[in-house]
Amino acid sequence: MLIKPPIDIAPSGITSEAAFHARRRFVKALALGAGASLVPPGTLANAPYEGKTSERGEALTPEEIITSYNNFYEFGTDKGDPARYAHEMTIEPWTVEVRGRAEKTGKFALEDVTKGLVEEERIYRFRCVEAWSMVVPWTGIPMAKFLAQFEPKGSAKYVRFTTLHRPSEMRGQRALFSGIDWPYVEALRLDEAYHPLTLMVTGVYGKPLPNQNGAPLRLMVPWKYGFKSVKSIVQIAFTERQPRNTWNILAPQEYGFYANVNPEVDHPRWSQATERRLPSTLFNPNRIPTLPFNGYGEQVAELYAGMDLRRYY
Repeated sequence: MLIKPPIDIAPSGITSEAAFHARRRFVKALALGAGASLVPPGTLANAPYEGKTSERGEALTPEEIITSYNNFYEFGTDKGDPARYAHEMTIEPWTVEVRGRAEKTGKFALEDVTKGLVEEERIYRFRCVEAWSMVVPWTGIPMAKFLAQFEPKGSAKYVRFTTLHRPSEMRGQRALFSGIDWPYVEALRLDEAYHPLTLMVTGVYGKPLPNQNGAPLRLMVPWKYGFKSVKSIVQIAFTERQPRNTWNILAPQEYGFYANVNPEVDHPRWSQATERRLPSTLFNPNRIPTLPFNGYGEQVAELYAGMDLRRYY
């Protein structure tokens, strides 16, 4: 498959042919079915990762923090619960069900929905609605290419993603006092899903995605708060009407459908003007200003032209 590099990327930023084929062999051996490639401007990371930074010169968040500090309430509400308990989730075999306004629907094996789709490596800022943040080197498939294989119909305006619901392996789903109506659901407008920055993530730090980070498939929309990035996806549905998403149902006054990072719109219980960039400590909280659209405004602001982003939060 021929991939043409974006003209903005320096030659030093493009994965070499040798590295490309080496990574293909590595990932294939782990049954993930795709190799690594080059990526859009400002998002590139090549292995090894030591010394790599984001486009803004931000240091990558250490791998051990990315894989141990997570919100994945299916395994518990403590930040360490996913790393402690996610190994109980079985990810092989994995099936993705496609429903709704598309020509190709049904249940598909993971290897079939990733076959022939080339992975890309990207460094993205990740901003949680709780006002902490990371810089993460993801590996994944451009969502536009992933969804296009199902041939959405012209009537499809939104795409809904659903997380695995398996209480026997996901202890948070069987908790007596959980306020969430499982399974976890998130959704995007189809034009958001097709934006070049939107990624179906399959790995992090050059390795297959750990269970606690949403293996084997998770959404990544870097200009939105992290709760939009639904994990361990088992169902994709194309719809005409805007779907209800889990946190919007649970607390609509706090969590809107769009969830675009906006430092001028505070959460009802805290400011969104700054964020705590991990790693941080009590004595060095590492607070930095939050950027509109998490710093991706130049690429995505046009998606919301004419919209009142205080109303459509």
